[in-house]
Amino acid sequence: MRYTFRILSCAALLLLLAVIASAQTQPYREYRGVRLGMTAAETRAKLGEPAMKSDEQDYYMFSANETAQIVYNKSQQIITISTDYTDGIGAPDYKAVVGEGLLQRPDGSLFRMVMNDRERYWVSYNKTTTVVPIVTITIGAYK
Repeated sequence: MRYTFRILSCAALLLLLAVIASAQTQPYREYRGVRLGMTAAETRAKLGEPAMKSDEQDYYMFSANETAQIVYNKSQQIITISTDYTDGIGAPDYKAVVGEGLLQRPDGSLFRMVMNDRERYWVSYNKTTTVVPIVTITIGAYK
């Protein structure tokens, strides 16, 4: 009976660790409901009319503190989403974007990039140390 309890306890612990690990390896994947691969038309339907637009990219100003650039390929599908948050206002917590382990550069800025090989995209978090810090979150597709 004791042996069976130990085996079940170990199995439950391993399952819990697997769930935690999979949650931590799932990086940030969308911005305001917009994801890589969406078309320009779908993007504009979600985000509204951009401040500047072209076949290659759209630029959005959501507030004085939040802007976004959406980059399209020749098929008009999103290949890059880059957002800037002035003074970090409105930026998601870095842990929700790239998990633990930000790297601190010699100038004090913070950075981490995470690859999702299964879905063929990467996400990065960068925080500057300028007088008014800027948090930049970028999601990009790769082949």
